[in-house]
Amino acid sequence: MFSLSGDPRPNYREAPLIRYDVAFAKLTPPMQTEGKVILITGASEGIGAACARLFRARGARICLTARSEDKLRTLAGPRDLVIPANLTEPGAPARIVETALSHFGTIDVLINNAGAGLYTPAHSGTDADARRLFDLNVFAPLDLIRNVAPHMKRRGSGSVVNISSIAGMVALPWFTMYSATKAAMISMTNGLRIELRNSGIHCMTVCPGYVRTNFQHNLLAGTVPPALGPMKQRWSISADQCAVAVLRGIDRQARTVVTPASGWLLVAAASMFPRLVDRQLESIWLRESRQSEESQP
Repeated sequence: MFSLSGDPRPNYREAPLIRYDVAFAKLTPPMQTEGKVILITGASEGIGAACARLFRARGARICLTARSEDKLRTLAGPRDLVIPANLTEPGAPARIVETALSHFGTIDVLINNAGAGLYTPAHSGTDADARRLFDLNVFAPLDLIRNVAPHMKRRGSGSVVNISSIAGMVALPWFTMYSATKAAMISMTNGLRIELRNSGIHCMTVCPGYVRTNFQHNLLAGTVPPALGPMKQRWSISADQCAVAVLRGIDRQARTVVTPASGWLLVAAASMFPRLVDRQLESIWLRESRQSEESQP
């Protein structure tokens, strides 16, 4: 898809299709990423690491943050800035932004990618798990945006990219609380787009489907339903494919990116035939529940 040793330009033919906000694109010219400063959270693996590789290959200056300093150091290039941090700790988002601005002098793109999953039913899960999930998936990105927005407003330019999920567009019953956090991210981005448009700031939501990463091993609680395995393999994409979709969305000033593009079929079906989609999701949920009960001693 892209090469660090050869042509750094991504092959857009391999990237999923993107919904393009033509009206907004007329107001804001496409962003050229060469020389731009990209701040990426959750950058130690998965989508964040893939974005770091791709944007670095496009000539961008990269600021990486995640909890694991060892993983960040392994991934980082010689010119990258590494900021180990736990985003949910008080003051961490402000410190990250201040450190990046002190080092690079600017932040052109913020990619809010860090997040966690929760595979427990909403009606029986714990309050502590739900709050931890919202702290990381919603309030930490919001805190980062609040810290970087004044700088972008003074410059009159910038991009905020919030990595959400197709689960935020269509709630998945085995992933209810996670779906709720990602729906919040979508709504927040839609509102921010209107708030910040006249300041020259582009706000974009990226909604991937299943991405082949270690995300399923980084759960706050619960386990992945076994029957979802074949479904994930059939409809999944790689982290590199997702990164190309992010890059292309920024280049084109997209409003919403859904990747793979086939995800729009589920979103459209849920909008036009909500009862039918509910029944299909319910049948999967009930089957998973029965299998879980049978597997217990």
